[in-house]
Amino acid sequence: MDQAVQDYLAALVVRARAVLGDDLVGAYAAGSVALDAYEPGRSDVDVALVCAAALDDGRKRALVGALRHEALPCPARGLELVVYRRDVARSGTPEPGFEVELNTGARMPFRVTWSPGERPVEDGRFWYGLDRSILHQGGHALLGPPAAEAFADLSPTDLRALLVDALRWWLALPLPSGDEPAPGAEDAVLGAARSLVRVRHGEWLSKVDAGRRLVADGWPADLIDRSVAARTGGPPPSGPEARAFQRRVLAEVLAG
Repeated sequence: MDQAVQDYLAALVVRARAVLGDDLVGAYAAGSVALDAYEPGRSDVDVALVCAAALDDGRKRALVGALRHEALPCPARGLELVVYRRDVARSGTPEPGFEVELNTGARMPFRVTWSPGERPVEDGRFWYGLDRSILHQGGHALLGPPAAEAFADLSPTDLRALLVDALRWWLALPLPSGDEPAPGAEDAVLGAARSLVRVRHGEWLSKVDAGRRLVADGWPADLIDRSVAARTGGPPPSGPEARAFQRRVLAEVLAG
């Protein structure tokens, strides 16, 4: 793990423990850290905290105050933090189910969501179940039991439904319709690749590794290679190319 991130996560756990005390029963690095794909300067730091019981408004606000970037500077683009009750983490539910959510960082818009009901539908409600599935497979335990014990995986039916929701959400995002390179198209392609690899092979990979797995499966390499290269400064694919790839993935996920 990147040393700056390792030190930051250790400090984050100490601060979270100071607010939650013994009610903090788990802390886990998720996202790119969990998938061994953290890229300094590009990646976020994703963290899931697990608490024994529901948090009241006072402790939610105290936790946000202790962990926001102004109080604990994040060495990455930003921190994406989600807090779950222990029973929700172990339930395998596809619902968001979080206690509080915090996005904060020098290069990330500040955002707090105090309950799932405040989460706008148009922002997607599929993220949380998918993130907990990733945590079940490979979450890095900072505190508490192994992530595979702390987080239940989704059922195959719920997994497929959330992946379909995610793919349709990505397809609804605006991309240029012309043939010029479209910033963000590389993430659309590689995000879709990760979804398909999870369905085909039963494992979560980083976006880059998922793209390469599909190439090994026989998918055309050119678009995926250009999408990977775009992450380090190369030109991204065009919007129509990304859309065609996403629709092909969606059709296979829907078909099972």
